[in-house]
Amino acid sequence: MDTPVLEEKDATRPKTWDEERALVLAQKISELPLKLEGTILETKIQQLYQEMETKGLVFRPKCYISDEWGCPDGIPIIGIPFYLADKKLSRIEEEYTENLENEEEIILYLRHEAGHAFNYAYELYKTDEWHTIFGPYSRPYVEDYKPNPLSKKYVKYSRGWYAQKHPDEDFAETFAVWMTPGLDWRKQYEGWEALKKLEYVDRILKELGQQQPRVAGMMEDQPVSELKVTILEYYERHHSKEYPKIVSQLGAYLDGDLREIFESKKEENYKPAYDFIMAHRHTLRNLVHYWTGTSINLVRGLIRFLAERAQIAEIFVDPAKEQHYLLELAAFLLTLAMNYRYTDRFVEI
Repeated sequence: MDTPVLEEKDATRPKTWDEERALVLAQKISELPLKLEGTILETKIQQLYQEMETKGLVFRPKCYISDEWGCPDGIPIIGIPFYLADKKLSRIEEEYTENLENEEEIILYLRHEAGHAFNYAYELYKTDEWHTIFGPYSRPYVEDYKPNPLSKKYVKYSRGWYAQKHPDEDFAETFAVWMTPGLDWRKQYEGWEALKKLEYVDRILKELGQQQPRVAGMMEDQPVSELKVTILEYYERHHSKEYPKIVSQLGAYLDGDLREIFESKKEENYKPAYDFIMAHRHTLRNLVHYWTGTSINLVRGLIRFLAERAQIAEIFVDPAKEQHYLLELAAFLLTLAMNYRYTDRFVEI
C-alpha cells in the first residue's frame, strides 16, 4: 500500500542512501507530492472509521497531512505528520528521532485525535457537565506538566500520562480507551475515579452517536502546502533543541555515577559501555518516557549524552553483568528524569 512519492524519474538518480537523503532533505515540504491515498495511513484511517462505525458513531473526522499529530483548536479534523506518507521520509524521521510510529502506534494516535475531533464536532467542551467531569477547557496548556504516575483519576492510554496534561487531553485519552476494540474498560478501571469519565463518554456517545456533527471540518492547521521550510530545516528546528541543554547542564558531572554503574578499568573481555548503552537505548527511552512522562526527545538526548560521556571517560562493561548494568542504568535514568520533571534540572550543581 505504501506508494513511494519521492522516487526520482531520472534513470541517473543517486544509487546510495546518503545521496538520496541529501536530495530529500533539501526539498521544501510544501513541494512534496504527498497524499494519504495508497499509503498505510489510508488503511489505518479506514480502520479508525470502521471502529467508529462499530461503536455506533456516524461521525467521520476528515484527515489531512500536516507537520505533526493534532486537531486545530475547536476544529474537528485530524492532522497527520507528513513523514508517515512516504517511506523515504519515514526513514529520515527514524534516523533523526529514533521514534518512528509503527502501525499499532498510528491507530493509537488516530483514536486519540478522533477524541479531540468528536469533542469539537459536538461541542461537548462547552457544556457544564463536561467542565465538571474533566475540568475547565480554558485551562492553559503547559508542555512541562508534572503528572502523578500513581493517580487513579485518569486513564492510561498514551505514554507519559498524557491525560493529566489538560482537560481536553483527558477527554481524548478517555475517548480512545472507550474506542479500543476488545477492551473491557469497566473491569480494567474498576475502583478508579477515571471510571466516572469513561461512563460519561459511554453515555454521551450513545446519545449523540447517530446525530450529525454540529461543527463541520473547516480550516486546516499547518497543512503541507504551508510548510515552506526544507525537510532539513524542519528537523533542525524541531529536534535539535534538547541536546545542547543537556550538555550545558551536565558536562562531566555524571562521570562518577557512570563509573559506579559500570567498570572504570578494562579487562580482556570487557566491552565499551558506549556500545552497551546505545544497544539498549530504545528500551530505556520508552521505559523512562512511559513511567515519568518526560519528553521522549529529552530522554533520547539524555541517553545519548550518557553514552558519549562513557566513551570519553573510557568506561566499560563486563559481559557477565549486563542484566545488572541494565537495571542500574534504568534506575539512574528514571531518577534523573523525575528530578528534571519536578525541578526543571537534571541535577543540582
